[in-house]
Amino acid sequence: MDLQCFLCCRAALLLLLMPCGLYCMSVHILNEGPMYVIPGSSLVLEARIELGPLERISLVTWEREPESGVGSGKEILATCPGSGSKCAGKRPNVHGNMQHQKTTLQINGYSSTDSGVYAVMVTDQRGVNTTAHCIVRMYEAVHHVSVSINVSHSSLICGEAWGTDPHFSWLYERVAISQAVGTVSKDGTTLFVTRKPFCGHFTCVVSNKLGYSSASFSAAPCETEGRGTTAAVVCLVLLLLLVGGVLAFLLWRRHRQNRRGQWLHEHLDEAI
Repeated sequence: MDLQCFLCCRAALLLLLMPCGLYCMSVHILNEGPMYVIPGSSLVLEARIELGPLERISLVTWEREPESGVGSGKEILATCPGSGSKCAGKRPNVHGNMQHQKTTLQINGYSSTDSGVYAVMVTDQRGVNTTAHCIVRMYEAVHHVSVSINVSHSSLICGEAWGTDPHFSWLYERVAISQAVGTVSKDGTTLFVTRKPFCGHFTCVVSNKLGYSSASFSAAPCETEGRGTTAAVVCLVLLLLLVGGVLAFLLWRRHRQNRRGQWLHEHLDEAI
């Protein structure tokens, strides 16, 4: 009798020490958050459910609430029975699906009102809930691009207001930046100008999936080689004209003197 009691106590202790072996349900949303969704497109969230050997899914519920926590509170989007594959959406554009231990939520025609904190709550046969969360935000276009100068570091800094996933690129006189002009930081926001002198027209272009916007900075005008060549040509032409004029004047003067000497010689011959 004492041995039987000892074995029962030992078995109970093992069950208490290993609760996850029997009841250890977990749920994970596969989408990495925060997610950014383009307005008008579809939001698709997927979650995987892990069950213990004595657990079964009773109900799956998809919910959403404002990220700020201020608003109308939680909104139930769809409910899925544990034994069925179809989920009941609360709106015409909301669809849910349940297959084995994977559940999916899809919202068509995404708008700003659909942003917030999404939660998938899984209820087992004992009424115990397990929840996973994901933040979803609206994909924003690029806004208010600006370029400022840091004179002390000979650099230009490009800024953008609140666009999603902005990508920065630089142009110099409408051409991509070369090493002869400067170098760009890893994030693309700063252009370190190495060109001397610091002159010309610089443009920062910020783009994402919804388009692009740009801003420019104009330094002092550069004296290009073309202008220097033009000035040299003009000076050379003027010099040649001047030299030609002088030569023409000397030839004219010499010719006049020759004619005058000839006239005097003829006049003396007639006198004799």
